[in-house]
Amino acid sequence: GSYILDALPALQIITIPLAPVAYIYGSIPLANIIIFFVLFLAVVRNPKISYFIRFNTLQAILLDIALFLLLLVGRVLQVPFLFQIFSSVVFIAAVGACLYSMIQSVLGRYAEIPTISEAAYSQLR
Repeated sequence: GSYILDALPALQIITIPLAPVAYIYGSIPLANIIIFFVLFLAVVRNPKISYFIRFNTLQAILLDIALFLLLLVGRVLQVPFLFQIFSSVVFIAAVGACLYSMIQSVLGRYAEIPTISEAAYSQLR
């Protein structure tokens, strides 16, 4: 999202609350894989935790995997202008999916994100 935030400096205010988390996340080696395994093993595979929380956690993990794969596709493009457009579209879609999921969760509903929700349903018992 750096291209969008550079083009629209007023939006940088939304990154302020996330700065401490991003700093800690960036300072711990292999933080992404550690967090993945902790969430997957301690939350998703724990039947004592409610299905709603496990489902939403698994959706977040699957969304992260999808974003990683899209990042790899974006790196293959090798054309700076196309990469800027591609990464901006992916960023907007990811923020939209996260906001939608958070609003649905607060309302007590399951967030239905095409393909990702289907994969989450198929993985949970």
